[in-house]
Amino acid sequence: MATIVPVVTRINENTVKFFWETLTTTNDRGTPIPSKYMAFVDRTVQVTGTPGVGGNLRIQGSNDDAVTYAALADAQGNALDITAAKIEQILEVPLLTRPFVSAGDGTTDLDVSIVCRRSRSGQEV
Repeated sequence: MATIVPVVTRINENTVKFFWETLTTTNDRGTPIPSKYMAFVDRTVQVTGTPGVGGNLRIQGSNDDAVTYAALADAQGNALDITAAKIEQILEVPLLTRPFVSAGDGTTDLDVSIVCRRSRSGQEV
């Protein structure tokens, strides 16, 4: 199990990209998006790479300072349990958001990008 720190790129004052590279084994997780980005409510996740046999990447959230995480949902209300490369909107915006490999094997190698946007009236962080 490894905790992967994201590369954070500010696209502009209203858009931030978090990129976690090389999540490879079961229980690998990303360092969560900090709560200071709560105003960035429009969120989209992209997963690329090789999920492996039975591989699953879950997008999780927590509202209790990372004590308990639960699966977040896409715009249709389905749990964000991702088994192949794809792009999905994230429905909820909890205090903390992270990627988590809930199933992986020796061939699992996933990269995760979450792009977060806020309305133009938000304050600079």
